[in-house]
Amino acid sequence: MKKIRTKKLEIAYFDTGPKDGRVAILLHGFPYDIQSFTEVAPLLNNRGVRTITPYLRGYGQTVFLDPNTPRSGEQAALGADLLDLMDALEIEQAVLAGYDWGGRAANVVAALWPERATGLVTGAGYNIQNVAASIHPAPPAAEHRYWYQYYFHTPRGRAGLEANRTELARLLWKLWSPEWNFTEAEFLKTAPSFENPDFVDVVIQSYRVRYGYADPDPAYGAIEAALSKMPVISVPTINLHGLADGVHPVPTKDRQAEKFIGGYERRTLEKVGHNVAQEAPRAFSDAVAELLGV
Repeated sequence: MKKIRTKKLEIAYFDTGPKDGRVAILLHGFPYDIQSFTEVAPLLNNRGVRTITPYLRGYGQTVFLDPNTPRSGEQAALGADLLDLMDALEIEQAVLAGYDWGGRAANVVAALWPERATGLVTGAGYNIQNVAASIHPAPPAAEHRYWYQYYFHTPRGRAGLEANRTELARLLWKLWSPEWNFTEAEFLKTAPSFENPDFVDVVIQSYRVRYGYADPDPAYGAIEAALSKMPVISVPTINLHGLADGVHPVPTKDRQAEKFIGGYERRTLEKVGHNVAQEAPRAFSDAVAELLGV
């Protein structure tokens, strides 16, 4: 593991593969960590790809530099962290590949700074949040799947996450990937990441701010303003969507396709749930390699 300082964070990350290879940045989601890419990274390294796999803010050994920095988990912060990491590592371009929170960070950079993205691999497609529209209710079946978000909106939910972070994460893994028979040993490799001292604060702010129940960090106001326009993504994109995703079921009609104007393909994955990278490492690595042309 390596660490590097950016504007706001000391980011812990793994840097594997040939140093002169084309670059892929692999970005995990909630409630997961870099273990999602344990098989993906070596598959890409063997094809000559350099992989950068960071812990997101609030996870693992990634820490804030200033105790007064707001512990925001909003989409603009995640995107800015990714851009700052690329700048710190002097990476001009990379394939940005992630799912859930990591997919959102990758979407943000690909949309607003397309010159930095060789391509985009995204779990479940267009992940930029329409915060203004969040006041409108979703269909009841979708609202049912979002129970954990509403739980986090309450003091009881915050206390529950603080006290039961491991048990809650294990439950979400099962609900979101019902056909993934992960072992307890696999889960316990990730669980220590949730002991980060900022984990609870970052998670709670993330799920509250997207509904207007928490204040955004004003430092990211310009980025959030740009994202509020729901920008199109102009870089080549492969959308990997698990057919067993317990959060975002695969829609019959792919209405997201219009948000991608630089070449787009949706690939559905049999018996794969929300954690597409860890559940389907070959499909994930193949998508990255294809966009890199290796």
